[in-house]
Amino acid sequence: MESQVEHVRHLQCTTCGAVVEESHAALTCPFCASEGILDVIYDYEAIARRVSRDCFAASGENSMWRYVPFLPVDPAWEKPPLRVGWTPLHDARRLARALGARTVFVKDEGVNPTASLKDRASAIAAVRAKAAGRRIVACASTGNAASSLAGCAASMGLRSCIFVPRRAPRGKLMQLLIYGATVVSVDGSYHDAFSLSAAAIEKWGWYNRNAAINPYLVEGKKTVSFEICEQLGWQVPDWVVVSVGDGCTIAGVYKGFYDFFRTGLITRIPRILGVQATGCQPLVEAFRSGERFRPSPENTIADSIAVGVPRNPTKALNAVRRSGGDMIAVPDEEILRAMRLLGSTTGVFSEPAGAASLAGLATALESGTIGREETVVVIATGNGLKDIANAERAAPPPIEVGPSIEDLRQMLEARAQDLLAQGE
Repeated sequence: MESQVEHVRHLQCTTCGAVVEESHAALTCPFCASEGILDVIYDYEAIARRVSRDCFAASGENSMWRYVPFLPVDPAWEKPPLRVGWTPLHDARRLARALGARTVFVKDEGVNPTASLKDRASAIAAVRAKAAGRRIVACASTGNAASSLAGCAASMGLRSCIFVPRRAPRGKLMQLLIYGATVVSVDGSYHDAFSLSAAAIEKWGWYNRNAAINPYLVEGKKTVSFEICEQLGWQVPDWVVVSVGDGCTIAGVYKGFYDFFRTGLITRIPRILGVQATGCQPLVEAFRSGERFRPSPENTIADSIAVGVPRNPTKALNAVRRSGGDMIAVPDEEILRAMRLLGSTTGVFSEPAGAASLAGLATALESGTIGREETVVVIATGNGLKDIANAERAAPPPIEVGPSIEDLRQMLEARAQDLLAQGE
């Protein structure tokens, strides 16, 4: 079944520049094979004639589907009943003070239906799979893409088959199983899980949700940037900070701002800071060297960005460079500290990969990469309940006492004098 979605002109290879007709079957460049990641090219002139700043709110749609003119879907196609997108943007004033910054906002993607930003991509995958007549969707994931696909597929009556590396957190595995997914736990790295998923998808003809291969999924992720523009009253921030694994999310963040810029809805694109963990930083190293990335060990607690062989490096690096941004790596200890800081100043509970962006902001402020007077949006990509084991590492232990007020007073005096002072 051919697609031919309104406003989509064609697909274009990010490697060789070849133009490919938009269709359900078109995933990678036929001339570059798996290396040829495609980009969706829109008719921006046609979109600009149709949209305005006011039209999104007027639609009454409080989800990512308020941006259908910018998405590779037909308005008539069935969509998931789950409300994906339109997540809160918090004015994090206490966090800003703690960082010594003037203005920091936190985009909380953990309130999406399966608790991560990946729901935006999986919603597109489920819609297009259903429109193409597919019954089974599949992907490889370190956790969030997997759970988001399983949840979105279940909501639309589709089956899912998910390939995860054995280190995937149990919270995310439980989500998959509750959603009815067929889960294949691969004894190996994310690269091994991805390779096996690709072979299985090719052999059995399942719909491919792997975001680095399927060019349409970045288009779902870019809606987070659309929302940031609206929620800030069309005042574009100076910087947007996001953690990086495969490279698809940061590519989507840039694409969203680019789409709005091309249609005249905003007048500039913010600078983008990409953050990886020091134990797995192939794209940071490639950004610094200007060379092709080298495979990296996957040695970090931030499982969602523990991708030693990123599948979408070109789009990711282009996003940072074209925005005039930067890339940095932060150690796990700083990520754990950022989890505590984010929670204690904003009430947002983020998993390690989501908190990595805040750790990156703290480092960038200290180095002067980001000025303390600049306006910054930090994207917290996933909820902390997905990875309780590392949350326990980040948090202090509880106070344990018997049912005695004197015992409690002694413990508080030893550990938390400020609590007693505030109560008196």
